[in-house]
Amino acid sequence: MNDDPQAGARRQASSVYAGSIRRCLERPVRATFEWLERVDPGTHRRVKGLRLVTAYGIAAALGTLQDIAHSVPSSVSLGTLAASFALWASVSEANTTRAESSRDLLLLCIAAALGAAFFVVVSGPLQIAGHAGPELTLVSGAFLVGYLKRFGVLGAGIGSQIYIGELLAYGAHLGLSDLRAIAIAAAIAALSSIVPRVLSGPAERPVSLAALSAGPAPGHQRWSPEFCMGLQAATGALIIVVLNNRVGLLESAWAITACTYVVAGSASGTIQRVRRRIFGTLVGVPLGLACLPLAAHMPLLIWAAAALAMIVYAMALPERYDIACGAFAFTLIITLAVSGVHSIPLLTARAWETLLGGALGLLTAMFVFPIRRVEPGH
Repeated sequence: MNDDPQAGARRQASSVYAGSIRRCLERPVRATFEWLERVDPGTHRRVKGLRLVTAYGIAAALGTLQDIAHSVPSSVSLGTLAASFALWASVSEANTTRAESSRDLLLLCIAAALGAAFFVVVSGPLQIAGHAGPELTLVSGAFLVGYLKRFGVLGAGIGSQIYIGELLAYGAHLGLSDLRAIAIAAAIAALSSIVPRVLSGPAERPVSLAALSAGPAPGHQRWSPEFCMGLQAATGALIIVVLNNRVGLLESAWAITACTYVVAGSASGTIQRVRRRIFGTLVGVPLGLACLPLAAHMPLLIWAAAALAMIVYAMALPERYDIACGAFAFTLIITLAVSGVHSIPLLTARAWETLLGGALGLLTAMFVFPIRRVEPGH
């Protein structure tokens, strides 16, 4: 029995339509995989990106367990604190063996806890300096981010973790009564970051943090390049604290953070990092803002997008600082939104004050003990 000619025509049209859709989808998928292989041959950075997300998730889950969280004040988000410690410890860790990586992760989590503890001890007396007084503590962390690079990759990570600990304590308004919570968060973070690293195996080859910046430039200088980098970051941070105290900045800590991390081992390296950070921020923030309507209705999709963005961050960070900054800016915006922060003025302030911090970092790198590259033979 012959088929209806119209039914056959419909099947043929459907087949042609399906083939067109398949071809349209194959092209971007193929391009994506080609980009992944070009940026991350051997999948090593993708493994590290997955490890970052896993460490964050384990720490956040453990921090919400009632048996663990009952001993800390309800005002402290133990899961968020521990997850942040674990995430950034995993970012800073850069070793090739399980044993060395586990040791470094433990030290990095302890460093973050020490930074948070230092903030809660020192910030109280600094409140006499005004509402921006506690931010003065961040100046010390900004200095250590640059100065401790003289002790290698682990030193650079410890300096970064101390600052991050101070920043988290500042953002969460922690006090002396929260020291126990900080210690518990460090223990959770160490466990949560070490387990994924052990399971990822010796095949993972993390990229050295030396690839994240231009590196200290050689030259005939009175002080070491790392000391100058610390002074540059601390000077920019201090200027932001003064601005906040005088005119008021809505999200000054973001400006301090941007100023701290754009300082590189030379003025030219800082210029390059500032340019890439600005470009990444200008791309990542609008993409994040565009996803805000989904935050209230599809939070699971938002968290999945954030996890994917952090994997891209880990992959791009060594060579493509602009892509890394864009992925991180996107992650920050959408995670803030899904956590209940939907104020467009607040999110916009965080974006433009990040750019302000980058500009101040550039100015301090150019005029505060500038580090010049010396060509061989000169």
